[in-house]
Amino acid sequence: METSHSQDAIVGRIRHIMQLQHLSQSQLAKTIGIDASNVSKYLSGRLPVSEALLNRIVVNLNISKDWLRDGKGLPFDKVSRAMSVSSGEVAVSCINEGIPVYDIDVAAGCTEMTRAFTEENVIGRLNFPNLNPEWIVVRAKGDSMMPKINNGGYVAFLPQSDLQNILWGQIYVVVMENRRVVKYVRRHQEDPSKVVLRSENRNYDDMDVAINDICALYVVERIINIQDCV
Repeated sequence: METSHSQDAIVGRIRHIMQLQHLSQSQLAKTIGIDASNVSKYLSGRLPVSEALLNRIVVNLNISKDWLRDGKGLPFDKVSRAMSVSSGEVAVSCINEGIPVYDIDVAAGCTEMTRAFTEENVIGRLNFPNLNPEWIVVRAKGDSMMPKINNGGYVAFLPQSDLQNILWGQIYVVVMENRRVVKYVRRHQEDPSKVVLRSENRNYDDMDVAINDICALYVVERIINIQDCV
């Protein structure tokens, strides 16, 4: 980052990421938590790219720092655990084989989510390659995570909450006192007692949530974007 050539290269990579993620300058500023006028100055070369700026982009956009700073490797070398499963790989069955699909909407509800993981709430079962028989599947409604998760799609996760070892940048089912959401969980830049819940759909604002207000976190392992699969 010491020469104008390396600065230009970094700015070029930032612009590339903005194009890939369809981010305007104002959207990038909002995403990484800086003033929009400063983003313009960084991109035009009027402000030198700082280590702090790189760190903000790496954390908030889940980008490889080696790629962003030095052009080494790939921009997205942090693989999400939430792999998508195509409809052609999914077999639906009502017999007792495969991952249970529960009649639970993660977009609403109260803290006692695990009480609903009972046999009477199973509305079908899914079979697809490399499944973990301990996973469960629930429905996700709304467009806040589109196009990553379709409205009416399904997410699979282990019914084991872990608030102590958060995998930053991964997609979680987040259970709070009066609601459940499916969001990316990001580290809060200013307050370690909080997390940032981020949507895939850029029309939705980030949510700052106190960790103490979160009752449970379930990391999403698979995304199943098919309609009426059960």
